Amino acid sequence: MLAADPNWAEQLTAIATAVLAVGVLGAGVAAVFAGQQVREARQNRQAQMAAEFFRRWNEEGLSETRRLVASFSTSDELAEAFKRYTAANAPEAWVMYRELDYFEQLAALERTGAFDVRMIELLIGRTLPARWDLWEPALRATHGVDTYPLFRDLARRMRTLPERDA
Repeated sequence: MLAADPNWAEQLTAIATAVLAVGVLGAGVAAVFAGQQVREARQNRQAQMAAEFFRRWNEEGLSETRRLVASFSTSDELAEAFKRYTAANAPEAWVMYRELDYFEQLAALERTGAFDVRMIELLIGRTLPARWDLWEPALRATHGVDTYPLFRDLARRMRTLPERDA
């Protein structure tokens, strides 16, 4: 016995199912595309923020700070001078705070997810932990042990990163 031809309800159900399947497939493709767009936009925004932030490192204000800090031979000399400048509320203290604030802000951006620690490592290498080592005695002598905690913690985390091949 031959099967009966499908009636209009079965035909309509088959067509609707096919249309629904195409729609679901299209929505899935659109979701994947949207996800890629969001990821690319986030990477682009992060790259722009990083370029702007790291450009500041070479601006006159931070260059002046680095020149002043470089005039001290050791971290102990820096600590003594910083303590003296801070106690006198000298302009040199405020110049020195620029670098400390810069690294604290960088660490805050990393902590909130705006920057990736690997990006920081690629852009400034191991400079951040070295600068923490330089500044830590001065901060301890002047303000105590828990000053600039984000800077300190980021320096510690960067020390634990495995070395990367160039």
